[in-house]
Amino acid sequence: MQQAHILLVEDDAMLRSLIEQNLVARGHSVWCACAAEDALAHLRAESFDLVLLDINLSEHTGWDVLRIAQQEHLLVPCRKEGSIPVEKLPVVILSAVRVSPRRLAEFHPLAYLPKPFPMDALIRLAANAATKHVREVKTSD
Repeated sequence: MQQAHILLVEDDAMLRSLIEQNLVARGHSVWCACAAEDALAHLRAESFDLVLLDINLSEHTGWDVLRIAQQEHLLVPCRKEGSIPVEKLPVVILSAVRVSPRRLAEFHPLAYLPKPFPMDALIRLAANAATKHVREVKTSD
């Protein structure tokens, strides 16, 4: 089974546990953070294939996490598809509130999943990240 290394940033303990259990059951490695500072610490210390990022965190927002991560070059554009930069580290935005098109255009996430979202959509994104990870490892060997 192909495995993705995933950072899950979600402050709702019940939802975080549900997502983590579903991803781990499918063979993925999941690191969890419930606050912006924890998320940034993980990004500085680990290498991930995918970030699942809640926007409405306590104290700081998911947008703050993305902004700081970009400033620290933790999310470096590696190529462009047309005029849109594709981040080296794919980010999926999770949000219970409507996200403005301006924010999406600013950060270019891989996907935006409004809550409540179908778990199978999240699982597909993780599987795609795992497939990409395996391809990149084989290419670099």
